[in-house]
Amino acid sequence: MPLLSALTPVIRLSAAASLMALLAGCGFQLRGAPPVSAALQPLAVDCSSPVPETLCLSIREQLKLGDIKLAPVEQADYILRLADFEQDRRASAITSRAVAAEYTLRHSIAIEVVSSDRIPIVATTRLNTTESYRYDETNVLAKQREEEALRRQLNDRLAQQVLFRLAPLSAARIDAIRAEYQRTQDADAPATGKP
Repeated sequence: MPLLSALTPVIRLSAAASLMALLAGCGFQLRGAPPVSAALQPLAVDCSSPVPETLCLSIREQLKLGDIKLAPVEQADYILRLADFEQDRRASAITSRAVAAEYTLRHSIAIEVVSSDRIPIVATTRLNTTESYRYDETNVLAKQREEEALRRQLNDRLAQQVLFRLAPLSAARIDAIRAEYQRTQDADAPATGKP
């Protein structure tokens, strides 16, 4: 029996290590954004005026954490453009006294990625995220704080969605997009050959 009790921690440790190796082998990652390919370097993040600075900063920070070299627009090989940010708040549940019992917050942004030679790598795409919260008219200040925290979370979620859109852009994928773009340009060009 003493031998069995001495082996039990070793067995548990081995089982835990095996599980971790299995999860790592299948590509599982704990929370966080997916890796962005180095093929997108140097990358510029171009935010137009209605986009909250906190959202732009969140995206830049996550890209830096992923070891992506950021550069000004003039010096970048690829430009991530963020524009047309929208946010709204709507009552999603009403009490019997016709008072809002629940609100839904929605944030939305348009993104696109273009190369420095103006080839669209990711066509303009709209990203959305929503969150609902219960409203209590007797505790307005606490609910305002909750709403502010939810808005920050929505911006973080949008930032992660942006990175998920960038993640599949490997060097091979970018080359394929460029080749397809060139084929469509050549097909659309008027024929200049003589009969």
